[in-house]
Amino acid sequence: MSAQGAEFLLKEDRGAVRILKLNRPEVRNALNDELRDALSAEVRAAGSDPSVRAIVLTGEGTRAFSAGADIRALLLRTPRRMLEMFQGDRIDFVLERCPKPIVAAINGYAFGGGFEVALACPVRIASENASVGLPEVNLGIFPALGGTQRLPRLIGVGRALEMVLSARLLSAKEALEFGIVSKVVPPDRLLDEAVALAETIASKGPVAVRLAKDAILTGFGMTLEEGLRYENRLAAVAMGTKDKEEGLTAFLEKRKPVFTGE
Repeated sequence: MSAQGAEFLLKEDRGAVRILKLNRPEVRNALNDELRDALSAEVRAAGSDPSVRAIVLTGEGTRAFSAGADIRALLLRTPRRMLEMFQGDRIDFVLERCPKPIVAAINGYAFGGGFEVALACPVRIASENASVGLPEVNLGIFPALGGTQRLPRLIGVGRALEMVLSARLLSAKEALEFGIVSKVVPPDRLLDEAVALAETIASKGPVAVRLAKDAILTGFGMTLEEGLRYENRLAAVAMGTKDKEEGLTAFLEKRKPVFTGE
């Protein structure tokens, strides 16, 4: 990660939870190449750090999680560059494939690429002043960081089409009703609530959490029978872990388990 990129991302650890904050508040945390590279590097680092068991991703300041891509950078993007990006280090893939669960804490605006970054996180909560949407068609382009694929899988094709084609923006309440976020909290409670949720997840068996996340996200794209077979294979992996022995033994001994991730 470049020194400049590091300035665009803040990092803090609270126990086993790593907090990452998009840090370009003067432009509502708009995503440029340096910020995306810094975020990719930090998510990968957290994913391989045994002391980290869950991640919280949010935006610095009170106005925005991320208002989307840096418009000046988009002006310079060519068709060839767009195609090359799919083969490269896409931030949505990095987030979605991270072995550690990520909680997106949406504070304020999450538009365009910023919303797509949140959609690539497996868990999302929002502050009461949050607003989400994919307004790209207003600019003569369309959502291309996974928005046209992840959003319909989350809320259904009809609602996704309405949002994308009309550039409709949703309030936090509407995002909750649509199932985009699982919880809406006061702005001053957002980070603490996100960390508390991440801490709860971090207290569970880390291998089981990783496998369950994989079973849901991968299996969702399969037929039911294929998904059940995939679930069964991952369950067999879980049954061979030390964490399984520890979890079941702790239950029988009426004590809190001490999971090691093995």
